[in-house]
Amino acid sequence: MKNIVLTGFMGTGKTTVGQLLAERLNRPFIDTDQMIEERLGTKISEIFAKIGEIEFRKFESQTIKLISNFNNYVISCGGGAVVDPINIQNLSRNGIVINLYASVNNILSRIENLDSRPILKKMANPLEDILKLLAERQKAYKKCDFAVDTDNLTSEQVVKKILENKILKDIFK
Repeated sequence: MKNIVLTGFMGTGKTTVGQLLAERLNRPFIDTDQMIEERLGTKISEIFAKIGEIEFRKFESQTIKLISNFNNYVISCGGGAVVDPINIQNLSRNGIVINLYASVNNILSRIENLDSRPILKKMANPLEDILKLLAERQKAYKKCDFAVDTDNLTSEQVVKKILENKILKDIFK
């Protein structure tokens, strides 16, 4: 059975929705950022500070290559994971890739007080910088199998929308 992969910008609900979806489907859940933290023994923010984003993305790609071989998982990926085309190829090979998205204002309100967001810490003007990052990643996010708008929805409502999508309904037949 194929994996269900959640991607999208930070603050769109990937981890929370992924955990609920995995519970609902009785599947194991994996968060790529958590896997990297466990593997390296430190937080993502510290990894970014110590080795930088380029080296972090290498660990992320290795992790994605590994988990792409798993079956029947719900996987949450970091917000920038799908920017690398090889990552999206690996995830798509054995998974349905779903983009979770939200408005810039909702993203900002969800993440502005979180110290665990290394990219956010580097932002001089978070609103403008989020818009710029979203624009840079838009092409990659469009390669997903389908997308779900998480604005003004609870995590449970997002799970319901995912499960009602025709692509997943066809898989679960």
